[in-house]
Amino acid sequence: MTRLGIITIGQAPRPDLTPEIAALLPGTRLIERGVLDGLTAADIRQGAPRGGDHALTTRLADGSSVVIGESFVAARLPGLVAELEREADAVLLACTGSFPEPRHTKPLFVPDRMIALGTAALAGDTGCVGVVCPLSEQQADTTAKFARRLPAGARVITDVCSPYTATPADLAGAARRLAGAGADVLALDCVGYTEAMRAHAAAVSGLPVVLARSVCVRLASEVLDSLGAARAVSG
Repeated sequence: MTRLGIITIGQAPRPDLTPEIAALLPGTRLIERGVLDGLTAADIRQGAPRGGDHALTTRLADGSSVVIGESFVAARLPGLVAELEREADAVLLACTGSFPEPRHTKPLFVPDRMIALGTAALAGDTGCVGVVCPLSEQQADTTAKFARRLPAGARVITDVCSPYTATPADLAGAARRLAGAGADVLALDCVGYTEAMRAHAAAVSGLPVVLARSVCVRLASEVLDSLGAARAVSG
C-alpha cells in the first residue's frame, strides 16, 4: 500500500476533504497533518495577514474557517514536509496558495501549479478562464497566477465565493457571472471546494469546471500507482 501525506494549512483531520481524496486513491493510506495543529486561538490570531502578506482561508477542526497569512504558513511548511516524508511515499500540499517550494526528497504535489497549468491547457490559445477564489483580497493574485500560465491570446476573469462560508446560491451567482462575462471554462481555485460544488457550478453555468482537489489528486495517482507498481516488482 502506498502512503500519501496531506498537509492542510488549517487543522487536521479534514472530513470535508480526505473522503473525496480517498475515493480517488484506492489502495493508498492517507496521513494528515495541519499547519495549525496544536495551536491555540491566540496563536492562530498571530498568523493573520499583516502588511503586504497574501491572505489564505482554511478550515479548523471545529468546522469553522479562519483567514491567515501566507508567510505564517510558509514558515511552517518545511518542518511538516520533512515530518511526513518519514512516514509517506509522497506529500500533497492541500492549498492552492503560492509558496516558496520547501525542500523535499520525495514527490511533492502542489495544487497551485497543477490547477493553473491544467486550466490553461483547456482554455487554448484564445479562451477565457473564469476563476472562483475564496476571498476578494485574493482576486489580484489569482488573476496574476493564471494569466502568467495562459497563452498570450487567452484571458482570465475572477469572482469570489468562499467554500467554507458561502451558500449554494452564492456559488451559483459567481458561476453565472463568470459565464455571462465570457468564460469558456471555470476553475474553483481552493482545495476547500468540493465535488458537489463543482457539479453545482457546472449545472448552473453550463461550462466545464476544474476542481483543484481532484486535478491534483488525479495527477498524484499517476505517481503513486507507479511507486506501488515498482514496489511490487522489487518485492
